[in-house]
Amino acid sequence: MKKSLFKIAAVALIASTFIISCQDSTKKETEAREDVEEARTDLNEAKTELATARKAATEKEWQSFKESTNSTINQNEKRIIELRTQMKKTGQSMDEQYAKKINELEEKNREIKEKVNTYKNDASNDWEAFKKEYNSDMDDLGRSLRNFTVDNK
Repeated sequence: MKKSLFKIAAVALIASTFIISCQDSTKKETEAREDVEEARTDLNEAKTELATARKAATEKEWQSFKESTNSTINQNEKRIIELRTQMKKTGQSMDEQYAKKINELEEKNREIKEKVNTYKNDASNDWEAFKKEYNSDMDDLGRSLRNFTVDNK
């Protein structure tokens, strides 16, 4: 009888251990799922806050950038007008080539102005890439305007 009582007790102990361990893993799994869902919610909130902060941070930068850009574009337009005036005064035989170059510079300046005016300052646009491209274009245009009357021959 002792042996059968011992066997029953051993089976009951094993069964209860198994049942308890299954409940713990189910409970742990449920808690883990809740933690994952909470982490996803926190991540989405953080992404939203970051996008809002980026937009707010770049709004001031954008206004400053746009004012600076408009000033530079206006200076370029004045320089182009000066070049046209100088070309008319000189009466050189190369006026046609100069006029063509001046028209190209004017078109480049107009394109840059259009890019700035059509740029939408929102989180979906890459502000840094736009700024880099703009600065490159303006450097090229500025170099062309400075070197316009330099003859490389």
